[in-house]
Amino acid sequence: MRRDIFQAIADPTRRAIIALIAIQAMTPNAIAEHFDTTRQAISKHLRILTECELVEQKHQGREIYYQLEIDKMKEIDKWLEQFRQIWETRFQQLDELLSIIKKT
Repeated sequence: MRRDIFQAIADPTRRAIIALIAIQAMTPNAIAEHFDTTRQAISKHLRILTECELVEQKHQGREIYYQLEIDKMKEIDKWLEQFRQIWETRFQQLDELLSIIKKT
C-alpha cells in the first residue's frame, strides 16, 4: 500500500527519523537509540516512511539500512513552493508599506 507523503511528515517522530537518516543511512536499532520509544514503534514509523517512498531499504549482510530518498522530498518542496511565493509577495508588500510610512 502506498501512502501519501504528507502522512509521513505529519508525525514528529517520523520527521525526526527523516532528519537522522538524511545525514547517513542507519539501521533500525541505531535509529531507535535516538528515541525514548520501543524498537517496534520505530519499525512502524520506518514501514510508513517506506510505504510513502521517503526512505529506501538497503541490505548489507544481515543488516538493513534505511536511507532518505531525497528526490521524494522534492515533492514536498514543490507543494510548499506555492505558499513560499505567497509569503514572499506579502513580505515584499509589507516592506513597501514600511518604506512609505518611514518617508512620511
